[in-house]
Formats: sequence, structure tokens, C-alpha cells
Amino acid sequence: MTVNTRRFTAMTAFLGAGALALTACGSGGESPGAASAEPTETADAAQTADAEASGSLTVWADANRAEVLADVATDFEADTGIAVEIVQQDFEEIRDQFVSQVPTGEGPDIAVGAHDWLGVLVDNGVVAPVELGDAAEDFEQIAVDAWTYEGQTYGLPYSIENIALLRNTELAPEAPADFEEMIEMGEEAGTEYPFLVGLDPNESDPYHLYPFQTSFGAPVFGTADDGSYDSTELAMGDAGGEDFAAWLAEQGEAGVLNLNIDGDLAQESFNDGSAPFFLTGPWNVTAAQEAGIDVAVDPIPAAGDQPAQPFAGVQGFFLSSQSENVLAASNFLVNYVGTAEVQTALYETGGRAPALSESFEEALGEDEIVAGFGEVGAEAVPMPAIPEMGAVWDDWGASQAAIIKGDGDPVELWQKMSEDIAAAID
Repeated sequence: MTVNTRRFTAMTAFLGAGALALTACGSGGESPGAASAEPTETADAAQTADAEASGSLTVWADANRAEVLADVATDFEADTGIAVEIVQQDFEEIRDQFVSQVPTGEGPDIAVGAHDWLGVLVDNGVVAPVELGDAAEDFEQIAVDAWTYEGQTYGLPYSIENIALLRNTELAPEAPADFEEMIEMGEEAGTEYPFLVGLDPNESDPYHLYPFQTSFGAPVFGTADDGSYDSTELAMGDAGGEDFAAWLAEQGEAGVLNLNIDGDLAQESFNDGSAPFFLTGPWNVTAAQEAGIDVAVDPIPAAGDQPAQPFAGVQGFFLSSQSENVLAASNFLVNYVGTAEVQTALYETGGRAPALSESFEEALGEDEIVAGFGEVGAEAVPMPAIPEMGAVWDDWGASQAAIIKGDGDPVELWQKMSEDIAAAID
């Protein structure tokens, strides 16, 4: 692999900018003492920058990303003389290992991860902001938003993942306009189920049901003026949430939402033609196609009167707050991993829509499945990365399950859930 985009002596630009900034600071002095100190300060700064431009970088990545990054590392070392060691890690263990090892000086300079780890990473002081500069405009807005926490961008995004509606085109030739029409089309298809979504018998699945919830105007949290989530505003406890709860009870009573159908059974039933619609992610497309299903990917039909917005998960690369080679690490991310060639290579390896707009548009033009998920993802909302989200899931899922099962008045159950979550956050 040869990486050319924006390579243009980026390290020189970084070093030059740093030296010029320090020179400018020194030039303001007018006393003989200040003037004599200026060259020394500039020289020291240059020496420091030179030191930072040497050495090596360590990157933690899972097996899929490591293969692509190995090629990028080769190019980076050839251009800069700075070696990059790619260390394979289990993706599910990277966050906790990063939190525990960075403070000891044993962690990497860069790691791959998910944007909803940010709350934990920032609170533990182990992650440093990434200065994307003008390059931020080259990425899908939701990708940059997802990696922004308390006004700071902490990662270079590379992929966007979300759920959408899979449709068996032989059973349902057209996409439904809304949830009610989807169920009508499903019943007319004469299949065992009009619609499928995998649910847990005790915890439901708030992630998969979230687009229906947002269509009632009931996001988990409100947002601050800068668009970030406001943990002090549990918005799903408002009237929209109560309307969603009443709708959940109706769907449970009608058998449309079935807690006895988990994710595996939902996949199996869709693949054997037992339903025309399946709410799921790109991870279930290949199996459906291998089963002979002609799959289309549609927007999620709204159950309420507002758009059905799923959560988006955005993966990216983030910097260690203890890295001793921040300039080189930033250069590696922004000017190498952030290029269209690398972002496309990461997409081809992982199958998730690229975060860089150029690669995103290219992928959408080449693959209608990716295009379907990408178009839904562009209108999705980032999964909250704030630590308070950890206090939401258990009560949220258990209450949804109780409402679907008809274990009480849906609005009272929802209100109780909201009170318990609010108390846990406080």
C-alpha cells in the first residue's frame, strides 16, 4: 500500500508550526535580557520537537484493523524514520487494558476503539484530544460528533455502524412508509411473522427498539447548546416516553414484539422466509444472502410522528495522554490513517461504512447494502458516551420487558423506571 493523500511533509509542517509558534512568543520581548533569551528558547523548542519526531510509536489494534495498519506503518516509517509497532489486542479488552496500563507508562501511543468508551477514558485521564483541524470537515458529521466529548475531539473516526430494516424483496417488494404499514405488509405476506427483531425475555433490547422510541420524541438524554448529551435531563422520562411505553404494551399484546424470539431465532426465521422484515445490523446480511434471500436495506419505519433514529456506533483511533511522541502520533493518525485510501481499506476489511466522506460516498456508490445502512446511519444519533449511560441500560431493558409482557400499567412502569434511573445517576 502506498499512502499519498495529504502526506506532503506533514511532520515538517507539524514541527515548523511548533517552532514558529514558539518563535512568535519570544519575539515580543524588547529588553536586552528578553532578546538574548529568544534564540535559546527557539533552539530548545526545536531540539524538543526533533526529539519528539524520533523514537517509535505503539498502536493497539484488533486483528482486522492490524493488517491494514501494518501497511500504513511501513509507509509512515519510510517517510518519517519513525517505527510503528502494531500490537494485536482483543477488541473487547482494549478499553480496560488501556485504562489500566496507560497510567503505568506501559500502554500504547494509539489504540482502536469505540466512541462510547470516551466517558470512561476521559474520566480516567488516559486519553488526549486529537486536533483534526480542517480535516474534521472531511468526515461525516456524525462521526466527528461521536468522538467529541465536552467540546473536545478525542479520536480520528474510521467507521460508522448502525441498524436498519432488512427486507425480503420477494415477500415485500416495496419499503413501508411507517411501522403500521410495515405490519400490514407483513400480514399480507402470509408469513409466520409480520416483522422480526431479536429480544431478550428479561431485558428486551433497548438498543434495537431505540429508533421506535425516538419516533415518539423520547431520546434517552436531552442535549446541551453545543449538541452534547446532558445527563441532567433524562428526556425519555417525559411525555414522549410514556407514549412509547403505551405503544410497547400494544405491540406486546398483539404479539408483534415477542420476547421469546431472541436474536438467533430472529435471524433463523428471516433467513428461512418466515418474515419479510428484520430489524438488525449489517452483521446479519451475509447469512441472509447465503440463505438465498434477496435483501434490501430500508430506513426504519417510524411508529410515532417523528423520525426513527437508531444509535450510531463510531469506531476510531485515540491517543494516550501519556504518549511521549504526540506529534508523531497525531501525524500518523491525521495524515495517514485519515486518508481515503486507508479509510477505504479499513472499510473493505470490516464492512462498516467509512467515516471519511470521500470513502463513504465511494462505498455507497459501489454497494447497495452499505448504501442502505449508510443512509440510515447518516441520520442516526451517536450512542451517548457519557458515564451516566451505564446507569441506564439495566432498568431500561427490564422495564421494556415488563411492559411488553403486560406486567403492569405501561406508563406507571415507565415512570418507575425513569425515577430509578434518575436516582442512580444522582
